Amino acid sequence: MASISVSGIACAALIAASAPSIALAFQAGEVEVAVEGLRNARGQVRLCLTRDPDHFPDCNGDPAAVKRSLPAGQTAGIRLGGLAPGTYALSVIHDENGNGRLDRFMAIPREGFGFSRNPRIRMGPPRFEEVRFEVGAGRVRQTIRLRYLL
Repeated sequence: MASISVSGIACAALIAASAPSIALAFQAGEVEVAVEGLRNARGQVRLCLTRDPDHFPDCNGDPAAVKRSLPAGQTAGIRLGGLAPGTYALSVIHDENGNGRLDRFMAIPREGFGFSRNPRIRMGPPRFEEVRFEVGAGRVRQTIRLRYLL
């Protein structure tokens, strides 16, 4: 009887040690991003994925945000993986001159921009609630249509 409980404890310890990685593999989500409407292949496309409404749309100050920068000509098949399940918002800019920010002229964006769920654009960026989407286990696809105002 003692040998059964000892081996049972050893098996339980082995299972417990590997359980976090097994659970993470089954719970992690992924967002596949398709960017449409680039007007040229100059500069960078910058993505910002956040769960925090206070740090949307630029992710500044959000240590948990997922940020990616890619050459504008290489935006096919963008995948953001290893995500915890929850509510997210995604913003994208086409940083044509590569200066790391969205340039403006008289508060009007001079470069392309877009958001998850492609909301109607008014004055200023949309609210987090307008662009949020759910990520669970598995893959979620977001197609972002870039807009250029100038």
